[in-house]
Amino acid sequence: MRNEKLARQVERWRAILLIGLLWPYLSKLGLGRLPGDIVIERENVTLYIPLATCLLLSLVLSLIFWVANR
Repeated sequence: MRNEKLARQVERWRAILLIGLLWPYLSKLGLGRLPGDIVIERENVTLYIPLATCLLLSLVLSLIFWVANR
């Protein structure tokens, strides 16, 4: 039972790592600049809050993990 829990945690970290490695390619597809993402630009600072992107990625990852754990 403990090994199953550890295996699930490893799978999650692998998915996070994979998304991090693929992020430059995913941003070319438009992820990261969706409607709903907040960008505040000032003279010396740019604040970027990717709300819509986070919601979309959360939904996709939740579906992937739900299917994987069935």
